[in-house]
Amino acid sequence: MSKFYFGGGSENLSSDDEDNLPYPEALPRSDFLVPDFDAPTYLSTLSDRHQTLEDLRTDLRERSQALSKELLDLVNTNYEQFLSLGSDLLGGEEKVEDVRVGLLGFKRGVEGVKTKVKERKLEVDGLLGEKKDVSKQISMCRKLLEVDARLEELEDKLMVSSLGRSANEGEHESWTDSEDEDEDDDLSLDAGVAGTSPKKLQRLVTDCLHVERLINSVGEDHPFVAAQQSRMLRVRNTILLDLNTSLKQATSGGEDGKLRLIKILGVYRAFGAESEALRILKDLKSK
Repeated sequence: MSKFYFGGGSENLSSDDEDNLPYPEALPRSDFLVPDFDAPTYLSTLSDRHQTLEDLRTDLRERSQALSKELLDLVNTNYEQFLSLGSDLLGGEEKVEDVRVGLLGFKRGVEGVKTKVKERKLEVDGLLGEKKDVSKQISMCRKLLEVDARLEELEDKLMVSSLGRSANEGEHESWTDSEDEDEDDDLSLDAGVAGTSPKKLQRLVTDCLHVERLINSVGEDHPFVAAQQSRMLRVRNTILLDLNTSLKQATSGGEDGKLRLIKILGVYRAFGAESEALRILKDLKSK
């Protein structure tokens, strides 16, 4: 018969008292299923259990035998499935090898695709670089054509011959009616003062500076630009000559030429030729 105790007074109990004590409840099966189950720790929690150590050992031994019987019944119940599982595993090495070979083939295919993608990327990068170079060349050609057209227009306005062209060729198309009207308005403001109007001079200077900016954007070392330097120098010197002539005429115009003189000096400043204007004024003052 199982021995039970309550605290430390079990030695005073008679056999009749022991027979009247209740049996302890069975240990819950869930207690043994916790992930971090530890036997000493679990046994320390059973200090209040009214059961002798021998009875506890017997209980655990019986529980172990019951679990072994359950496992045996499980195997017997599923015996055919266990046997078929072993049969299914026969020849598994060959299947694994087939899968491995298939994966290697797939890997080689992926590597081949990656190589083609890299080659195509390099090809596209090269084509984009060529497109960029062609765009630069087109932009430069447009600038060179504009330089030639602007120089030709300036030569027509200044009646300067270049490259075998007649000095008066195309000159009648250089100035529009509106520009002539502006010139007439200028002359009416400076009555009695002859010479090229400040507005016409300003337009010539603006066009010349625009050509110089185009040349700088292309580069003076470019063969075409280098070939146009003589034309550019001739145009610039002609504009300066016209400016000097207009300045001399404005200084000799008395009170009527003062407004014209101020405008012409402004054109000199825009042209970056202030030193030339000072030289002309000094020469006129010394006379």
